[in-house]
Amino acid sequence: MTAKKIFIITGETSGDKHASGVVRELKKINPEVIIEGVGADNLKNQGVKLFCDHSKMGGIGITPKLVIDHLTLGRRIVDYLKNDFKPDIVLLVDYGTFNLAISKFLKKEGFRVFYFIPPQVWASRKWRIKTIKKNIDRVFTIFPFEEKMYEKEGINSTFVGHPLNFELPKKADREEFFTRHNLDKNKRLISVFPGSRMFEIKYLLKIFTGAVKIIEKTCPDVQFVFSHAPNLPESAFSTEYKTIKGENQALLSVSDALILASGTVALEAAMYGTPMIIAYRGPFLFYLIYLMVRSIKNACLVNIITGKDIVKEFLMYDARSDKIAQEIIKLLNDKQYREKHLAGLAQLRFMMGDKHCVEEVAKYINKELKGE
Repeated sequence: MTAKKIFIITGETSGDKHASGVVRELKKINPEVIIEGVGADNLKNQGVKLFCDHSKMGGIGITPKLVIDHLTLGRRIVDYLKNDFKPDIVLLVDYGTFNLAISKFLKKEGFRVFYFIPPQVWASRKWRIKTIKKNIDRVFTIFPFEEKMYEKEGINSTFVGHPLNFELPKKADREEFFTRHNLDKNKRLISVFPGSRMFEIKYLLKIFTGAVKIIEKTCPDVQFVFSHAPNLPESAFSTEYKTIKGENQALLSVSDALILASGTVALEAAMYGTPMIIAYRGPFLFYLIYLMVRSIKNACLVNIITGKDIVKEFLMYDARSDKIAQEIIKLLNDKQYREKHLAGLAQLRFMMGDKHCVEEVAKYINKELKGE
């Protein structure tokens, strides 16, 4: 019997990592499958023959060069798949800008196209769901509410679980962490995450520092640590408070409360069960564009997934030191309020389930290859 073939398209490091997990699990149950794709070292290390790497994929913003690179690469991929490789399934992973565009041409050529970690159409640019409905045969979703959304639109979908379910490290040992970083074990710890991009530091650091100073006056039994994102240079920001670089998850897991720049970090914090607030402020033009394309009112994934206002959100001009400080103090000192917040985070963890997403995707693809 002729071996089945899969072609995988990723566009950046995280997609390459998730795709390699799918390949690893698929080869366990179907060693004969032939897999090629667009990726990087993670896929390559799983024995995937790379059509090309990510050198023509990455870029900041939409530039003429990036558009030309995408068009040229897209044409080459489609021609190769149509004339040479002829895969049974094409698996798109994340990287919506490129993958949604190429899906039109793949579908036109009659390929079966699956999408793992689809664009977050529920958050912004909801019109993209029309492209998904027209060109994607099945979507593998990583958030529980996405499955219902796609099914409502008549799109075949399967909730496979979130990568964090198995990628997030276990909680750090609090006593060991405090000892190693010379923290006071008799004081509660508030950790501050001012962002991983320079413009976030520019807009949020002063606000977060102001909140810390207010809390410090009210709660003498509290200490503070600022997280320095590992991708930022040492000179990215300075503060009078202790900073720790490159230990984000450990810091999230041992803290008593968190002040976070909005992002995936809030979901990580919720998985650890650590109380938090999120805040965000940026250039007004960026915010104006966000208001124009957004599809939902909330910014925090915890609130979006549960459909409840569990984590307080302080966005743009609502992001003020005094408001943030008041909420953190309440989370620290109001026992009933804190318990309600923790119960909300527990609900989030329950809704996320315990599925291993790469295993689920691999099992489904294998069934499709076998015609089951």
